[in-house]
Amino acid sequence: MFVDIGLSTVFLATAVLAAFLATNVLSREIENRTVLTVVSKPVPRPIFIVGKFLGVSVSMVLSLAILSLVFALVEVHGTLQTARDPFHLPVIFFGGAAVIASVMAGAWMNYFYGRSFSAWTLSLSVPLLGLAYLMSLFFDAEFNSVAISTQFEPEIWKALLLMSFATLVLNAVAIAASTRLGQVLTLTIVVSIFMLGLLSDWMLGRTLIDASAVLANGAADGSAATMGDRAWWMLVSFLRAALPNFQAFWLSDALTQKRSIPLDYIAYTVPYTLALVSGLLAVATILFQRREVG
Repeated sequence: MFVDIGLSTVFLATAVLAAFLATNVLSREIENRTVLTVVSKPVPRPIFIVGKFLGVSVSMVLSLAILSLVFALVEVHGTLQTARDPFHLPVIFFGGAAVIASVMAGAWMNYFYGRSFSAWTLSLSVPLLGLAYLMSLFFDAEFNSVAISTQFEPEIWKALLLMSFATLVLNAVAIAASTRLGQVLTLTIVVSIFMLGLLSDWMLGRTLIDASAVLANGAADGSAATMGDRAWWMLVSFLRAALPNFQAFWLSDALTQKRSIPLDYIAYTVPYTLALVSGLLAVATILFQRREVG
């Protein structure tokens, strides 16, 4: 239950951040005509699209890393079942010190050097929280030394890695939609595709199985399938392939059932993610090539 809620929070927060950030990064520049300062120079539009995607992806991976490290620290601390359960002092001490140090360093860079407070704070939070998490693994709740394997949960990090793949797909969806639509419509499309992608197995997976069974039964008894059956099967197959299946990146069920996530499965999702991102960026490039920005 605790792991399920934590992963859901990280996943939804990352999806919302990706929707807002990736939506604004291109559509606002087109509306404000600031994109002209780039495309008027010898910069190909496909390079511009890829650059925007990479910039948004770096920001989102950084945000996901911070959320993941905070969740990992909370997971090491655990829940207090009773009032007599002790607090995990290393998590509180090291995690709190990392947050305070990041905020103070960001304030220092902003006040004395005029640098961005948020950028420096977030950038420093990743290594400091990572160090705090690593140091917390070496101690129990009372600062007694323990083996790192007793508290480290590799399966959680595998699940978080797959969430980063889903974030890249959402970024590509937002970039593609924002080449033609405004911020509100782009945000609506991103959220809709995210929700439909989570329901892809339930909506399209079962329908495709039923449609395939109809064709198989027709071939088995010697009766030819109707044109409508074939057209329906082709339509469902196309939608099943075109709609990103975000359920493939959501492995909370495996964690709650204490099952291991095979590395082969992660290796399978890498080309799937690359195919989705490449296809969406190709669509974004085609749409942006014909977009009047002047």
